[in-house]
Amino acid sequence: MLKIKNLTKRYYGSNVDAVKNVSLELHKGEIFGLLGLNGSGKTTTFKAITGIHPFDEGEIIINGYNLKDNPIEAKMELAYIPDNHATFEELTGIEYINFMADMYKVSVRDRIERVAKLEKLLAMSEHLNKQIKTYSHGMKQKIAIMGGIIHYPNIWILDEPLVGLDPISMEEIKSFILDYAKGGKTVIFSSHILSIVEELCDRVAIIDHGEIKGTYQVDDSINLNKIFQDLVKR
Repeated sequence: MLKIKNLTKRYYGSNVDAVKNVSLELHKGEIFGLLGLNGSGKTTTFKAITGIHPFDEGEIIINGYNLKDNPIEAKMELAYIPDNHATFEELTGIEYINFMADMYKVSVRDRIERVAKLEKLLAMSEHLNKQIKTYSHGMKQKIAIMGGIIHYPNIWILDEPLVGLDPISMEEIKSFILDYAKGGKTVIFSSHILSIVEELCDRVAIIDHGEIKGTYQVDDSINLNKIFQDLVKR
C-alpha cells in the first residue's frame, strides 16, 4: 500500500540530513504509528510522502504509483491531516467539505453519502452550516478530517491528530480511525501519547535524528515506553 525506500531529505543550508535512509512498508488495513521526539523527522517524512517537500534520495510508492513519476495519481491515493488543522476559516464546514470534494472529483452522490456518515460519526451535524472560524479546536480538527478524507483515500496520514482535544472529541476520532482501517484503508500517524499508540496501532516505528531505529509489532507483550526511552537520544 505504501512503500518508502531509502528516503533521504536535507534542508537547504543544513549539513545534516533531516531524514536519512528511511525505509518502511505499510500494508492494507494497517494502523501504523511513527514515534519520535520533536525534530526527529516525523513531519519531514510525512511531508515527503505527500509531496509537500521534495526529497534528495530514495523512492516513495503510494498504492502502486511512484510519487516522482506519477505525482498526481499518487497524491489522489492519500489524505494528510497536519497538526494545525489548516482550513479556509471564512467558509462554513459544508462549504469547505464541498471545496475539497470538488478538488478530488468526488461525485455529488458519494459526497452526500459520505458527509452523512462522517457528520454522525464525528458529531458534527449541528455545525456544518457555521463558519469554521467559530469552531472550537476539536471541531476544526474534525472538519479538517472530514474534508481531507472526503475522497476516501487508501492512505490516511495524520500528524499529531489528537493534540489539544477534549476527551469526547478524542474518543470520536480514535473510533473513526479504527473504523476507517477496518474498511481496508491504511492509516499512519504520529503521536506523543504512547497509550493511544498502543491502543490503536498494529505496528510502530521509532525515528530518531532522522533514522528509523526499529519497527515493532504492537501486542500485549510490548513495553513501548521502555523501548522508546532506550532508543531515542536526548
